[in-house]
Amino acid sequence: MGKQMTEMLKGTLEGLVLALLSVQPEYGYEITARLREMGFSEIAEGTVYALLVRIEQRGLVGVEKVPSEKGPPRKVYSLNAQGREYLEEFWRTWSFLAERLQQLREGGK
Repeated sequence: MGKQMTEMLKGTLEGLVLALLSVQPEYGYEITARLREMGFSEIAEGTVYALLVRIEQRGLVGVEKVPSEKGPPRKVYSLNAQGREYLEEFWRTWSFLAERLQQLREGGK
């Protein structure tokens, strides 16, 4: 991943994670694995875990500790009502930006 991709991803990773959680609850490693499957191969687990702590503190997700076959219980994250509202705002903002960028790409039409 180039520097430009890394910088752009910083501003959108939260929305990407919330979008994944809108489909189904997951724990940190699963989220990282799904992002990597989508082509974000250089995202570090630590980056995802730090983001999960932040969105938990902001009240955007619910957290349930689920027993693990290996080691301590896992924290499974699910999108709550506040998180869904935030995600809807994220998509509205994304659409606005994508439309404007496309206009610029087409010569400002």
